[in-house]
Amino acid sequence: QVQLVESGGGLVQAGGSLRLSCAASGTRIDFYGVNWYRQAPGKQREFVAVIYSGTSTNYADSVKGRFTISRDNAKNTVYLQMNSLKPEDTAVYYCNARNNARNLWGQGTQVTVSL
Repeated sequence: QVQLVESGGGLVQAGGSLRLSCAASGTRIDFYGVNWYRQAPGKQREFVAVIYSGTSTNYADSVKGRFTISRDNAKNTVYLQMNSLKPEDTAVYYCNARNNARNLWGQGTQVTVSL
C-alpha cells in the first residue's frame, strides 16, 4: 500500500521549535519531489517548502530563514525543521510527494503555536 504519514506536530510556545516527519511506505521517496503545505482554519492551503530529488530546496517567503526541509532517503523520510515558530504558523501541515505518475498526500499533522 502506497502511503505517506506525517508526524511530529504538537503544541509549542512562540519562539519554539518542532520537527515534522513525512514517512513513505510502499514506494521510494527519492523518486519524488516532496512538498510541505499547510492549511489554517478558514484559509486556503498554502505552499511551505519543497525538496527535489537531489538536495535542491525552495521555501515560501513567510518561512525563509526559519524552516529547513531535508530528506533521508535511507529512512524513506522527509523532514521539516521549524524554528522560531510564530502564532501565524498554526495550521495542519501536509506532506505531498509528486512525480509524473503519482500525486500522494498524507493525512496531516496539527501544529499549534501559542503566544
